[in-house]
Amino acid sequence: MAKNAIRVRYAPSPTGHLHIGNARTAIFNYLFARHNKGKFIIRIEDTDTKRNIADGERSQLDNLKWLGLDWDEGPDVGGDYGPYRQSERRDIYTPLIQQLLDEGKAYESYRTEEELQADREAQKARNEMPHYEYEYAGMSDEERQAAIDAAKAKGLKPVIRFRVPKDKVYAWDDMVKDKVSFNSDTIGGDFVIAKRDGMPTYNFAVVVDDHKMAITHVFRGDDHVANTPKQLMIYEAFGWEAPKFGHMSLIISKDTGKKLSKRDESVLQFIEQYRDLGYLPEAMFNFILLLGWSPVGEDEIFTRKQFIKMYDENRLSKSPATFDSDKLEWLNNRYVKEADSSVVADLAMKQLIKAGNLPANPDTATIEWARQLINLYKRQMSYMAQINDMASVFFQEPDKVEGDALAEISNETAPVVLKAFAAEIKKLDLFDSVEIFHVIKKVQAQTGIKGRQLWMPIRIAVTHEMHGPELPESIELVGRKTALAHIQETLDQLGA
Repeated sequence: MAKNAIRVRYAPSPTGHLHIGNARTAIFNYLFARHNKGKFIIRIEDTDTKRNIADGERSQLDNLKWLGLDWDEGPDVGGDYGPYRQSERRDIYTPLIQQLLDEGKAYESYRTEEELQADREAQKARNEMPHYEYEYAGMSDEERQAAIDAAKAKGLKPVIRFRVPKDKVYAWDDMVKDKVSFNSDTIGGDFVIAKRDGMPTYNFAVVVDDHKMAITHVFRGDDHVANTPKQLMIYEAFGWEAPKFGHMSLIISKDTGKKLSKRDESVLQFIEQYRDLGYLPEAMFNFILLLGWSPVGEDEIFTRKQFIKMYDENRLSKSPATFDSDKLEWLNNRYVKEADSSVVADLAMKQLIKAGNLPANPDTATIEWARQLINLYKRQMSYMAQINDMASVFFQEPDKVEGDALAEISNETAPVVLKAFAAEIKKLDLFDSVEIFHVIKKVQAQTGIKGRQLWMPIRIAVTHEMHGPELPESIELVGRKTALAHIQETLDQLGA
């Protein structure tokens, strides 16, 4: 197949926000399409109307765009193979379902949910895997029709079930897992392809959509492997050629070694959560890509263009991918360090406003002060929300000096340094980091005290912290009035 004929899709359900695993599926399909000069399509699979949420589609599309993905066809951009929402494609599905009914490849099923549940409980009691038992077994055509007429007379609505071939092997060469096969007798019996309201089920609609949209390759999560034989049966029933399938490895938690579960609230798993914390989209794209795919060599950080150029589906891993939030923080910190300072400042300022540390509409002077503050912590931040804790000394009165910090300044020289420093900064006409640095060097010359015994008392007194960003810049941002007040409080605490 020519490279320019490649068409892949990401087909989310609007039943929730964009999950890390779904974002990975989208990214792998996107890179495969872009690397091969193919088409990347977005299709919304919204047939499960009960589970759809109001902003589910918007969340999916907005967060994909935030990650840097673009698409050639979709519900928001159109295309020649639309509509791109399954709920708008019912006129396409209905005649195809009727075709299978007419050909005897599907049938109406009137078993109620209560009857099906009773069957499952009986099967469990016999130590059998749950499966659908053909409700017309042993009936003649007349008896079968009589049963259907009786169900209709009760007002029952049928589902449409696909007639699964008996004892037939369905196999495919998976682009990730290699050779995979299923016997038709192991999939749980005849499965539903249309619900009681006439809406098609996933396994039917996805086949129709992929065929009608000329999808050539399907990359999706390993949890879809069991769906593939059912879909191959439908392709076979219509005489259609199936696309190539690739089922990507599971994502497991670093802490538990188990499959990443949306119910595990100890791990943030939705893209929107990372956006809210001020992660950079380029870092998230990079991190997600490395969940089950590896580049050649030791380097792991590349631009999106580089990833597109080097992408090779043959490097998709068969082994589970480990979700390591510590690595994500490290990676994002690398991107923050290299990011434009104005980008970092804008994102971090939003975090300061959200936390109430800055007013919602700061004036020009406050904005400039905040930009200086953020730049102090730029190299330390793994994500922007950290600025609120890192820079807390600038927004709230610190507690008394205690513990190791108090021990550090409980000596004869600390009060000498603090009194001399306070006296000198009172005299400054211009209170900025350059002048403050000169004052510290002047105190050194006056007192003969240098090194740790010079710098640490000043840092601890002004910020009540033993570690932090550049001291002169920190003192400038604390401000002369507050710095002097903190120094006096520390001297009082030391009894000096």
